[in-house]
Amino acid sequence: MTLLIRSTLYVVVLTVLLGGLYPAAVTAVGQLLWKDRANGSFVTSGGRIVGSSLIGQDFKDPRYLRPRPSGAGKDGYDGTASAGRNKGPTDKSLAEAITEAVAAARTDRPGDTGPVPADLVTASASGLDPHLSPDAALWQAARIARARGVTEAQVTEVIRRRIEPRTLWILGEPRVNVLLTNVELDRNFPSRP
Repeated sequence: MTLLIRSTLYVVVLTVLLGGLYPAAVTAVGQLLWKDRANGSFVTSGGRIVGSSLIGQDFKDPRYLRPRPSGAGKDGYDGTASAGRNKGPTDKSLAEAITEAVAAARTDRPGDTGPVPADLVTASASGLDPHLSPDAALWQAARIARARGVTEAQVTEVIRRRIEPRTLWILGEPRVNVLLTNVELDRNFPSRP
């Protein structure tokens, strides 16, 4: 009987500590120190939420920066189906997908025979990466400028302002958040009717 009481007491105490107090403490610290991030890093434009700066979403309109290809779900960018493709370099379907993506990326810069930035033709591990390399973002500047009726230099300036440095100046690579850049493009160059 003593063992049963002691075991029950352990379960109750651990449930209260790990199921109640610990999550409450983590939530409180998150709300105090990182409120925006703890609440989903939502981005608003025109008084409405347009997405999260942490989750990639598809932009097909030529006026916007397009993100990396996504393998998450049937049509991509499905947050409930986030996963890597796990295709190797000898996979025929991967080679075909990259060839198609390179051809599509080349339409952004007709006549440019330079290499297409890799992150425009390959998916990220999650399929929901919200960032592009600065090179991939700048590659798209000519298309965006044509679609918005502004100069490529104006679009390039917006993209350069949105380049985020390495985390803690040593981790990762410089990057451009696609959603935040698109919101700034809309703010600077409102769409033509």
